[in-house]
Amino acid sequence: MRFIAWLKWTVIGAAIAFVALYAGDWIAFRMRGSPSSKVTVNRYMVVPLKNHKNEYDYLGSDDEPCSMSIFPRAGESACWWLRRNSNQTTNL
Repeated sequence: MRFIAWLKWTVIGAAIAFVALYAGDWIAFRMRGSPSSKVTVNRYMVVPLKNHKNEYDYLGSDDEPCSMSIFPRAGESACWWLRRNSNQTTNL
């Protein structure tokens, strides 16, 4: 019984912490005037070949707008996420 009570309060605490972080990020994003930036993203197309091999075709690079926040805002990905995932693939 103690374990279930402990687990319940842990889940409630984690949910409250997530909501507080999300709300704080939104408030900071709005108070700073909705800052955005651009990150250069390399795009590749993955073409399946015989024998379970893949061919990666380079489609080019372009600047993608991003929001300067922890979570995606204003329909844009977060800049920190795009910088870490600057190579994006599309499966054929």
